[in-house]
Amino acid sequence: MAPAAVAENPATEPAIWHGELTLARIEARLAGSRPRHARDQWWVPGQSFERSGELLRWFPADPTPAAVLVPLVDHPGAPTVVLTVRGQGLRHHAGQVSFPGGSIEAGDLDPAAAALREAREEIGLDPQFVTIIGYLPDHVIISGFRVTPVVARVRPGFSLEMDRREVQAVFEVPLAHVFDVRHHRPRRHRFRGTDVDMELIDIPYGEHNIWGATAGMLLTLERICRGEGGHERG
Repeated sequence: MAPAAVAENPATEPAIWHGELTLARIEARLAGSRPRHARDQWWVPGQSFERSGELLRWFPADPTPAAVLVPLVDHPGAPTVVLTVRGQGLRHHAGQVSFPGGSIEAGDLDPAAAALREAREEIGLDPQFVTIIGYLPDHVIISGFRVTPVVARVRPGFSLEMDRREVQAVFEVPLAHVFDVRHHRPRRHRFRGTDVDMELIDIPYGEHNIWGATAGMLLTLERICRGEGGHERG
């Protein structure tokens, strides 16, 4: 898949990158990271680490373990992230923009194995093009899943074949677009049956709107690249 156009002027890029956006910078931030499943390490998508701790009581106490692949395609100087549009007939999050992924099954060795399996099943991504970079903290979502985001470098040259039962579209978004605050659209969300408000971020891109858990995980990646979060809560 060809990357979408990205502005070449470094002055228009997010301040955290100070110029060319490279996967080497992300790899440096995630070096040595590992899956963290303890509750005091969970993040709520789109929230800071500290705010996540305040909100966890509104989320399921024993969510189903799941994993997603965050596939970062190594287009030199202009990396992209591969996203899917989920099938309309799926039970959870139908029609939403998502990462390839799903529940961790008994035969999966670890979250990385589950994410790679799901990516191959859903979009036909061959694991030989994929190198695991590291892990984001687990994210808990209101639909009852605890998701481990597995961040990976993807070598260009791959081909994809969608499982039309699960995926209706696949597209790439430049990371420079995702991380640029000028493309972030804040909105308020009130938890069902409570007076608790959260500020969420939508990230429009062409005909697509990246929102919910997917946008939240991408913002967690951006926050970690800035050096925020990742410590146990007291």
